[in-house]
Amino acid sequence: MNSVLKGIIYVAFGASSYGMLATFVKMAYEQGYTTAEVTSSQYVFAILCLLVFNFFIRNQPLPAATGRDLRKLILSGTSMGFTSVLYYLSVRYINASIAVVLLMQSVWIGVLIESFIEKAKISPSKIAAVILVLSGTVLATNILNSELTFDFRGYLFGFLAAISFSITLYSTNSVAKHLHAYKRSLFMLFGGAAVVLAFTVFTQILPTYFHMEFIPEEFVFIKPFDTSILYTWGILLSALGTVLPPILLNKGFPLTGVGLGSIVSALELPVSVTCAFIFLNEGVSLIQWTGIIIILGAIIMINWNLLAKK
Repeated sequence: MNSVLKGIIYVAFGASSYGMLATFVKMAYEQGYTTAEVTSSQYVFAILCLLVFNFFIRNQPLPAATGRDLRKLILSGTSMGFTSVLYYLSVRYINASIAVVLLMQSVWIGVLIESFIEKAKISPSKIAAVILVLSGTVLATNILNSELTFDFRGYLFGFLAAISFSITLYSTNSVAKHLHAYKRSLFMLFGGAAVVLAFTVFTQILPTYFHMEFIPEEFVFIKPFDTSILYTWGILLSALGTVLPPILLNKGFPLTGVGLGSIVSALELPVSVTCAFIFLNEGVSLIQWTGIIIILGAIIMINWNLLAKK
């Protein structure tokens, strides 16, 4: 029970730190920083931290990583980079509290990925839970409110972020599990950094310094890369979004099991909405809270069998 409790604490803090992320990204945007600057600074500090962590465990008797392990981790880590870029683009166009609800669609997307890869039938309870998640999403995003300004870009990027986040979660629970959490996290970060670097080059570096534009103008930032992001928001964003979550989740899930861990990780949703309310003054109506509660209930339903076994 002590190990399970420790796992719950790890997962709770990992999910909560990720839940705070959208609010602080929104605040960085308000100070004029771009998506490329935010994501780049986040990965720079995250990789430096993980390099230091791996330095201190280098002499421990740990399982060796094969070349295939490292390649799989780097490849699966690209989904982390896509999640960061897509999620932050979503936050640029819509409220942080709505963006995190869209990100939580990873709950039912993960069910589909798992059934497709493992060729297993989806149980009636999971189908019911998926319907509940979708119903709760309609309420939580307040999408039926005719007075709400609807920006299709934010909703699209939020949903795409949920798909890539689902792949990240599946990789976290399946790729090279025998390796230390620090080493797994580091090489997944290398994969994510490659995606972020490409995004930065094509949206800001090439247009600004070389007058070369390859993507739609609305996603291009023609301004010099502002290195002040490195010592303003970079450290905080890397800690909350890239360093703590993968380490804590990699430590916590083996102790809690997938079922209990998934339920505890749902803390990300209320934490994110609460932070957006406190720091950004984003109002959340009773209907939206009802939708959030429905989504949380669906997460428990999806993982109930695994939790009961545990």
